[in-house]
Amino acid sequence: MLLLVGDNPFHGISHLSQARARSRDHRLFHSDYAAGLVALAMNNGADGFMFSVSEKTLSIIRILRQKETNTNQRLYAIIPYAYEYVRLATQTGISGLAKIVAKQMILSANIRATVMGIKGFLTSDVATLLKTYLVFEISRIKSAAGDQAKLDSVLLHEIVTEMALALNLDWLFKSYIEFMLKSGLTPGFETRNFAYLKQKFRDWGIDFRQVIIATPFNKIGFQMNPSKIDCENALIDIYEPNVIAMSIFAAGYIKPIEAITYIKNLPNLKGIVVGVSKEHHACETFSLLHENIG
Repeated sequence: MLLLVGDNPFHGISHLSQARARSRDHRLFHSDYAAGLVALAMNNGADGFMFSVSEKTLSIIRILRQKETNTNQRLYAIIPYAYEYVRLATQTGISGLAKIVAKQMILSANIRATVMGIKGFLTSDVATLLKTYLVFEISRIKSAAGDQAKLDSVLLHEIVTEMALALNLDWLFKSYIEFMLKSGLTPGFETRNFAYLKQKFRDWGIDFRQVIIATPFNKIGFQMNPSKIDCENALIDIYEPNVIAMSIFAAGYIKPIEAITYIKNLPNLKGIVVGVSKEHHACETFSLLHENIG
């Protein structure tokens, strides 16, 4: 089973409470320390890194590359880094956010993204603008990672996934999947509504075998919507191991052995992702996962 290091602790995110996030070691916010944790996890059984694309995580990947600790590292990127874009939109408005992103694309010297962006803007083609953004983000990841790491998948952030599901934007899912497959990458989606997403994909004729889904699975049903049993039944029903389980420890409520016992008995899991915030967590957690389900 694929074992991935998650990046939530490096962004100061806790699914339990913001008070807990603020109480964490401030070294987590320094890229060198965070890169060291990822490297430790890799040395103890982790296969790769799942991260929201931000300057923080890209700097972590650059450090791993410089230290030559990213050999054969598998990358699973989540876009966009929603928290940063929400912050910028609050400060500058939607038009201001669009200008910032456009400026970043131009300064990146990515000609393909710039040309596609101009075309999408002139024609008001939302699908083209989406593809432009994807080209830009993929180029940033590959530039940071170099040739040693392998970008396996790019997943849409749960905020985008849930919004598109709620608005029945089947064209967005289909356009995204088609573009990613043509780019040689596995399209992915992060969601906390796995059972609903599975049903909508079936209704829309989307082949589940072509995608990867990152979604919560844990013993107590934490963040599993609409219910633990509905998500478990949906997992049985997909007939393909292409789900990456998140929140397997339920924000620390579940002991590692209990979590592993539950996870290892689920069908159709491709892997799991776990965030680490201390050196001994990186060593002990991934050693335990590797010994029991790796």
